Amino acid sequence: MGLVEDVHFSVKMPEEGHDGYVRILRESLAYAAWLSVYGSGMQRELAAEFVKYILQRAWEASKEVYEKAKKIVEEGKARGSLRLESFERKVEVNGKEHLVKVIGWGAEKSQSGKKLLKIRITAEVDGIKSDYTITFSRYGRTNTVEGFTIAGADAPGGREADAERFSALIKALTGKEPRIRHMKDGRIKIVCYEGHLEGFRRFTELADDIEKWLEETSRRRPTH
Repeated sequence: MGLVEDVHFSVKMPEEGHDGYVRILRESLAYAAWLSVYGSGMQRELAAEFVKYILQRAWEASKEVYEKAKKIVEEGKARGSLRLESFERKVEVNGKEHLVKVIGWGAEKSQSGKKLLKIRITAEVDGIKSDYTITFSRYGRTNTVEGFTIAGADAPGGREADAERFSALIKALTGKEPRIRHMKDGRIKIVCYEGHLEGFRRFTELADDIEKWLEETSRRRPTH
């Protein structure tokens, strides 16, 4: 399949009458699910068998474990299933309907220092064209994913209007509104979380870069 020991999973062999185990990371199970749909040839077949086996074992454990594993598998299969090209959608933010049209896109990782992921989207929101960038990083002891940007004071309509258009773009692409924070100095911060990044991963044009960044910044904790 392309899964690598000590990167995607860990193994302890049985010894002296004790059971062994295989532990696979949450992200790696999602990756295997993605391979079961988008992998090549034998890779796709092996991944499909593997995912089926994991779901079977999860069902044998409990309904709760099965539902958790099923959700991870569904998220994995959804990655790369959409395209930014010609993307257009209407969404409602603050009781107002907005029309979002994507024109351009890109993602890049920082080459030095703290590993950051910048997602860039050029879009028209209600006919106003702007370049939107959100920068993701990992924070704290839990390695939490968080992304943010600052609304532009010189944008058409000012900070509030820019923040609302950015919120409409994020919701249109990920299905979730970002959190808006009003700073004491008058700035407006738009904040996204891991759920938003999962939404971005559904797009073919962004999925690979996001996958690589998450893998590079993961602390490789296994899921049970």
